[in-house]
Amino acid sequence: MINQFSFTRGSLLSFIKNLDTKVIDVQPKEFNNNIHWHIGHILVTAESLLFGFPKQTNQLPEYYNDLFATGTKPADWPESVPSLANLIKDLEAQAPRIEELTEEFLAKDLPYTLPFGNFKTYGDIYAMIIHHEAEHLGQIKAIKRIVENK
Repeated sequence: MINQFSFTRGSLLSFIKNLDTKVIDVQPKEFNNNIHWHIGHILVTAESLLFGFPKQTNQLPEYYNDLFATGTKPADWPESVPSLANLIKDLEAQAPRIEELTEEFLAKDLPYTLPFGNFKTYGDIYAMIIHHEAEHLGQIKAIKRIVENK
C-alpha cells in the first residue's frame, strides 16, 4: 500500500505544482468548492484520520481544520488562507510520515467510527486515504478544465 500512496501523492503534487495560482480560487457554479479547498482538504483529512489532527498532532496549524475539514467551504474563509506553496510544503512534509507508518500501527483498531464505510483498522483508513486523495485529484482536474475553458 505504501507504493500506492506514494504514487497517488506524487501524482497530486506533480499536478498541483504546475497550477496557475489564478485558477485555484475560482469556484465554478457546478462545484461546491474550489481547487484551493480540495488541496487543503486532502491534507487535513489524512492528518485527521491517521494522526488525530488537530487534538493529537501539531504538524499543521490548528486553523487548517476550520478551513479544510469536511463541511467547510471557501465562502466562509477569512481573507487570509495558506498559499498554494505552503500547502504543497505541508503535503510534502506529511508524505514521509504516512509512508513510515508501521504494520503494527496499521493493524490497530480505530478509536473512532466514521458515518460511512466499514473501517475497523488504521490500515482500512490508509486505503481509504489513497482513494480519497485520488477522488479529490479528479475534482481538481475537472475544476481546472472548466475554469480554463471559460
